[in-house]
Amino acid sequence: MSERTGAASRTTAETSVEVEVDLDGDGTADVETGIGFFDHMLDAVARHGRVDLTVAADGDLHVDDHHTVEDVGIVLGDALDDALGDRAGIERFADRRVPLDEAVAGVVLDVSGRPLYRFDGEFSQATVGEFTSDMARHFWRSVAVNAGLTLHVEVEGENAHHEIEALFKACARALDDATRVRGEGVPSTKGDL
Repeated sequence: MSERTGAASRTTAETSVEVEVDLDGDGTADVETGIGFFDHMLDAVARHGRVDLTVAADGDLHVDDHHTVEDVGIVLGDALDDALGDRAGIERFADRRVPLDEAVAGVVLDVSGRPLYRFDGEFSQATVGEFTSDMARHFWRSVAVNAGLTLHVEVEGENAHHEIEALFKACARALDDATRVRGEGVPSTKGDL
């Protein structure tokens, strides 16, 4: 394993989540959340972000998908922050647009250590399988806040499956770009991120 690995966990009355991430992996995913479409999206994050990702989540799916999706986002954000360490040598910024048929998602990312999330767009259908479409927006906010990312995303299209998949792939590609090691030192005039 590389030195850029992170792990985090969270246990509440609603969920139990464990995440491991290797930023220098080859795109291998081992994901089980109990939500088929969400597992598919996390697999896409691993493959298109070129990270190794392990997610084990047990949530109160008898209620709905909210707590599970949100807590996976929180824990993935924590694991990413752990893997990034002091962020020395990383590219830091990225800008990606990814299409999927009629849908397109755009992401602008700064691995700044200062969390901010902005979302522009709507999903065309309320659900995809057992996954509530709006939870895609909420998931990435949870990741951004807990990983210390400034993340601006936009999505448009006609099919929620395509819109959400384009969003997850665009975020994954942007994370891959922004976290690549390019030099030494912290990429900031402040000397710290």
